[in-house]
Amino acid sequence: MNSVQKILTIFGTRPEAIKMFPLIHALDRDDRFAARICVSGQHRGMLDQVLEITGIVTHHDLDLMQPDQTLDALTANLLTGIGRVLDQERPDRVVVQGDTATAMAGALAAYYRKIPVAHLEAGLRSGNIHHPWPEEVNRKIIGTIAALHFAPTQTAAAALRRENADPASVHVTGNTVIDALQWITGRIATEPQLARDLAPLEARFAGKRIIGVTSHRRENFGGGMEGIAEAILRLAMRDDVAMIFPVHLNPNVREIMNERLAGLENVALIEPLDYPHFARLLDICTLMLTDSGGVQEEAPSLGKPVLVMRETTERPEGIEAGTARLVGTDPDTIVAETVRLLDDPKAYAAMAQAHNPFGDGKAAARITELLASA
Repeated sequence: MNSVQKILTIFGTRPEAIKMFPLIHALDRDDRFAARICVSGQHRGMLDQVLEITGIVTHHDLDLMQPDQTLDALTANLLTGIGRVLDQERPDRVVVQGDTATAMAGALAAYYRKIPVAHLEAGLRSGNIHHPWPEEVNRKIIGTIAALHFAPTQTAAAALRRENADPASVHVTGNTVIDALQWITGRIATEPQLARDLAPLEARFAGKRIIGVTSHRRENFGGGMEGIAEAILRLAMRDDVAMIFPVHLNPNVREIMNERLAGLENVALIEPLDYPHFARLLDICTLMLTDSGGVQEEAPSLGKPVLVMRETTERPEGIEAGTARLVGTDPDTIVAETVRLLDDPKAYAAMAQAHNPFGDGKAAARITELLASA
């Protein structure tokens, strides 16, 4: 291998960008690497926000986002588009993150060219290929291909070893999402104007406990979203709480939430937040209701309990540590668990003060050294 390693990072969504930028920053500072960046544009506006705030300049942008694109069409376009980039760049190694179609296609295209793949956030498993869907299978495909597995926790590493990954290829690094959150909260502390747009809502809801809400999972489309909307409607009957809900752009989310929740006095349905404003929401909320994977990792760093509106999670560490609780999408359960945290200070403290199992903010540095020695 060359003395300077050419690394191509491939990603396409906002969560991937958030978890990849700490590593890209580290690679850019290290003269052992020539870092190149390919984005797919699987998310567009939400991806570009992260690139801008973090100062990431891409070398290849496939710009593949299309309205109502099927998964098979997206995957086909990703595979051929990334393949062309790999043929042009000829990197020594490809790095992908997480469980998206972009990550899976990036790993597969690299495998077709016998280019080694490193996987950030490796080893997450729910044990159910339909929850999360299609992410669980995407992860398993990448896990079969990857030559280096950067697992965020011991639990994730153990899952890889059970699947017969070479133990020497599995490394527990922590999750770069904690590096990212520490970076952005540091920026906001010195440049508060980065997150100033939530100030009107903070003033409007002064004196109330704020519940942050996010929901976007494909497996929750339909009945799951209806259940989540019903739970929020019931919780909104309390006069001591307010909910701030950045509504995902997907029409499967927007139509239901706007129909059921628009116009409620203490529910703010707002546009998706950029990264600094989302970090601010995590900071000002009392707790989070979410079906997001990343929020399960981020919120505990700021001492905020997470109620996970899914039937399963590929992040059982949070459940085991007590920072998160699975509540599904049944409105009775969501409401009951939320009320318990609002009304029982001991229950709230037990979750808020639990240790975050997902990292210490030094994952990118560990991964950089592992890549250098590979």
